[in-house]
Amino acid sequence: MQANDKQPGEANVTSDAADSAEITAASAAVEDGAAIADSTPPNDTAPGAEEALRAAELKAAEHHDAWLRAKAETENVRRRAQEDIAKAARFAIERFARELLPVKDSLEIALATETQSVESLRSGTEVTLKQLVAAFEKSALLEINPVGEKFDPNLHQAISVVESPQEPNTVVSVLQKGYLLTDRVLRPAMVVVAKAAA
Repeated sequence: MQANDKQPGEANVTSDAADSAEITAASAAVEDGAAIADSTPPNDTAPGAEEALRAAELKAAEHHDAWLRAKAETENVRRRAQEDIAKAARFAIERFARELLPVKDSLEIALATETQSVESLRSGTEVTLKQLVAAFEKSALLEINPVGEKFDPNLHQAISVVESPQEPNTVVSVLQKGYLLTDRVLRPAMVVVAKAAA
C-alpha cells in the first residue's frame, strides 16, 4: 500500500466539509443580498416623490410669477395715481380761468373805446360784472353779504362794534364782502356789528 493512497472513508469526509463550506458561503451571500434589498426603497416610490417635488416647484414658480405681476401692477397704479394728483393740482383752476376770459375781454373792449359816455361806461361795467358773477357761480364761488344777519365768527370778521337800534350781535353793515368756495371760507366778510345799548 502506497503512502499517498487514501482510504475510501477519508475522501468522503473531505468532500463533505468542502460542500458544507460552499453552502455556508452561498447562504451568507443570499442573506447579504436580502439585507441590501431591504435597505433600498422600492423602485415605484422614488419617481412619485420626484414628480411631487417637480409639481411643487412649478406651483411655486407660478405663485412667484403672479406675485411679481401683482407687484408691478400695484406700482403702475400708484404711479398713475401720483400723476393724476399732480395733473389735478396743476389744472384745478383751468375751468375758473376759462370763465374769467370773457370778463377780461369785456374790460379790454371797454378800455379800447376812445369816446365813452357815462351811460355806456356804466352799462359796460354792469355787463362785465354780470359775466364775473356768472363765472363765480359756475365755479361754486359764493358771496357772503350778511347785512342784518346774526354775527357768525366762522363767516364774518368784526371790524368794529357800534350802538344800533338793531338787535345786539347782528351785522349793521358790510365793509367788504366775503366768499365761500364750495362751503369753505375763502375770505370772511368784514363787518360792523351792533352792540347792546348801555
